[in-house]
Amino acid sequence: MVDVLADPELYRFTGGTPPNPDELESRYRAQLAGPPRGDQVWHNWILRLAGSDIAVGFAQATVTGDSADVAWLVATKWQGQGFATEATTAMCNWLATRGTAQFNAHIHPDHAVSGGVAAAVGLQPTAEVDSDGELVWASLEKQW
Repeated sequence: MVDVLADPELYRFTGGTPPNPDELESRYRAQLAGPPRGDQVWHNWILRLAGSDIAVGFAQATVTGDSADVAWLVATKWQGQGFATEATTAMCNWLATRGTAQFNAHIHPDHAVSGGVAAAVGLQPTAEVDSDGELVWASLEKQW
């Protein structure tokens, strides 16, 4: 995943810098430990090319009750090929079969590509802006 996350362009809207191997290991240890809130469940998937070990990105969800905040990232060289939409659709469908009814994504207002992924999976922009200045996209109708 260090290679997937290596391009500084990935952080243009979210801030931060590419993680080094130690930082990535620390991040994954925290993910394995689970959320600090007992009412949440974290799900994290590494996206790979079919039939290979080549990682192209990740998808993740934080589930609280019947609601999930979802996110995705695809390495720069693999963008524009539908990986984010395919993974996010599969993730939402999988979560829906386990009782998740509401989906939200927090997207920088200038990040049109992520907005396109959100729209493709059935999320719509709301008037809500989170504390990071990101627009909240939500599933407004039950569709899963």
